[in-house]
Amino acid sequence: MDFGIKKMKKSIYKLLMLSVLVATSCQKDPLDIMPDGRLTLEQIFADEMMTAEYVNTIYDNINPYGTAYDYFTLLAGFSDEAHDNDFPQDMGRAPSRWYNGELRPNWNPLDIQFSTGSSNPETNGNYYRKNWAGIRQTNVFLENISGTPFANPQVKARLIAEVKVLRAFFYLELIKMYGGMPVVDRPFGGDYQFESLPRQSFQECVAFIKQNCDEAILEPYFPYRIVAEPERGRFTKAVAHAIRSQALLFAASPLWNETNNQTLWTEAAEASKNSLDALLANNYVLHPEYEAYFDSRTDISANPADKETIFEIKPYRAHEFSHLMFRMHAIPTLGGDKAGASPSQELVDAYYMANGEPAILGYYDDDHLYPIINTASGYDEANPYEGRDPRFYATVWYNNAYYGEINGQPYYIQSYLGGADGISNISQRTGNGYYLRKFRDPAQLDPNTGTSRFKKYRLGELYLNYAEAANEAYGPTEEVYTAINAIRSRVGMPGLPNGLSKEEMRERIRRERRVELAFEEHRFWDVRRWKILSSTDKLTTGIEWTKTGSGFTGKRIVTGRRKSWTDNHLIFPIPLSELTLMPRWEQNPGWE
Repeated sequence: MDFGIKKMKKSIYKLLMLSVLVATSCQKDPLDIMPDGRLTLEQIFADEMMTAEYVNTIYDNINPYGTAYDYFTLLAGFSDEAHDNDFPQDMGRAPSRWYNGELRPNWNPLDIQFSTGSSNPETNGNYYRKNWAGIRQTNVFLENISGTPFANPQVKARLIAEVKVLRAFFYLELIKMYGGMPVVDRPFGGDYQFESLPRQSFQECVAFIKQNCDEAILEPYFPYRIVAEPERGRFTKAVAHAIRSQALLFAASPLWNETNNQTLWTEAAEASKNSLDALLANNYVLHPEYEAYFDSRTDISANPADKETIFEIKPYRAHEFSHLMFRMHAIPTLGGDKAGASPSQELVDAYYMANGEPAILGYYDDDHLYPIINTASGYDEANPYEGRDPRFYATVWYNNAYYGEINGQPYYIQSYLGGADGISNISQRTGNGYYLRKFRDPAQLDPNTGTSRFKKYRLGELYLNYAEAANEAYGPTEEVYTAINAIRSRVGMPGLPNGLSKEEMRERIRRERRVELAFEEHRFWDVRRWKILSSTDKLTTGIEWTKTGSGFTGKRIVTGRRKSWTDNHLIFPIPLSELTLMPRWEQNPGWE
């Protein structure tokens, strides 16, 4: 059977999607699914082809992520990784409203526009409802699949495992934002008193996620890798490992483990180690070229050149991720719509020197204008971009950085005052002296020719998940060093120094996550699960460069102060419309 996401017969497709939309928009029941009467669920699940097509529709509930946030920005712009140049030029856009502290129970800036096609800012529920719709459909499938006749029972077994991982995925995305939710493992009938459902704890939800992933991992007919192009975008056993690893890491972290229960860290470490070993045994390998890795989509085969990617997000339209990276996170010389999310000075400061020494150890002042320089590192404040971690050059375009060739001529970023790419109050110019290099192929001079996709899960994350969990569970053992140094050695960075304490290793691992996973939608959640939001997200800074003869002089500047750093921003408010439907639920702390 072809598992590809095929074009369905219009009548069947509209029926299936209508059944989802009816249930999703129903103001009576946020968890139930209702057939529309023209074709029953029994008829759908009596047919092998329609059952497989039903699974295809579940994938439509996966948010496109990447560049799909309001006015097509990146999640990094809502964290200390970046300053979004919508601020202060457009105070009505989501980043500006986020900086202004306007998150409310009836407005969520992370509601992804492309999820619904709506750009209505006065909402908080698109993200919430998309994940619940996915959970609902997975439950309908798993409730009805047992009676479906399949010519090949291996196909049926694979579909069941795949849908269990989808259910785990939707739950994890939901609870990361909103905290514990009801654990629902079956569809409800029309007479079910759904309003009696209690919220369950984050830990109970993670246990359910783990159960679904464990069962999928044990399925022998569930593949580790997609090997045929028509199947691109489907979940695999590797995705189950990635979801389980991330979920257990979140559950053990301070936000959800207030007593620092070491058992949770041990469980997270064991699961991540198991997953890392399994992926390595099944031909998952770190990509040898960090910079080039993000410039194009993964190739599909039994032995691909890209052996690191576990799952890429299907874009809203063809070329969407590359197209929007070109237009919405551009340098002015190429004529993009705006500069978008520019890497912050704080992110730049997090990169080590190439000799393995941290360049900046912190700041003397609250405004981050006076850095504490590690004099042993070789860092030169007058030439701050020389001799840095190779991942810095793969992520950030800075003043006088080589961009590539434009119209056959070499081009260097001119972000100094008065330069072609200099700081300005127009949206096409950076607000902090930097532009985003990551995800961009300098050879791409047409927004419609890129092929890259947003990588939701990759092997590099699992190395870091294991290093963090193992350090918390056992201290800085040899295996912790091995995991973290595998990430560093990929780009030619020296290993971490021996003899680090548990606390010192913790800070090194957190810094490593920050630079390795920059702009990949991890930092936003990491500072929350570590409960350090109040120390990271009050402001971001940049550098204002002035051309002086043949050189430049720089001055650190504050580019944006924020009001979205208080403890109530650790967990998002539940949409008011859902609280009305669920009277037993309490609003999340600080949003009552």
